[in-house]
Amino acid sequence: MLKNTPDRAPRVINVDKNPAYPPAVEELKADGALPDQCQLRQCKYLNNVVEQDHRFIKRRVNPGLGFFSFRTARRTILGYETMSIIRKGQVVGVGKGDIQGQVRFVEGLFGVAA
Repeated sequence: MLKNTPDRAPRVINVDKNPAYPPAVEELKADGALPDQCQLRQCKYLNNVVEQDHRFIKRRVNPGLGFFSFRTARRTILGYETMSIIRKGQVVGVGKGDIQGQVRFVEGLFGVAA
């Protein structure tokens, strides 16, 4: 895990009311991955942006009956996120609506055409 530097450390973390978050944040603080002054805010509505971002992953994972190992989940979700970043136009030189550019980019990375 990368350590947060003071200029990159979050000031506030907004999450929903899942009871697993407070112990996890405390563990990250104890390990030094989060600064002690980082505040955890549990509010149903403050976390909407994050919740909206991963709903697409949920839509893909649920029909597949989930994952059977952490390694499989990590690799699959990284692939989903990578393709999402490309589709959203967050790659330099590949626009959001430039389908041909996206296909060329993927083909250049992996040597396969979509």
